[in-house]
Amino acid sequence: MRLTTVQILAGLLLLLSGPASAQDPVLVQALARKNGCMACHGMVHKQVGPGFAQVAERYRDDPTAPGRLAGRIRDGSVGTWGRVIMPRQSQLSEAQAKLLAQWVLVQPPP
Repeated sequence: MRLTTVQILAGLLLLLSGPASAQDPVLVQALARKNGCMACHGMVHKQVGPGFAQVAERYRDDPTAPGRLAGRIRDGSVGTWGRVIMPRQSQLSEAQAKLLAQWVLVQPPP
């Protein structure tokens, strides 16, 4: 299914205006694709960086993880998963980074 920019933006506005439980994983995954996350991260296994399921597994019981991951998405990081640099994604708003972090953290175990 191919989503248009208008559909993605409309979905994101809906997601950001509703409770966290109302997130539509298809729209959040579209946001991840649109911003290049899938170029380095697989859904389950490592590509360049860890798979989203691997990230979720590592931080599953960490209540501070959503905020820290959102910060790493926007600011970039290095050393958490080896020597590979995760470039900053400053084009994302804080709300979008939090949305992506929450989505990553609910991925099923690998």
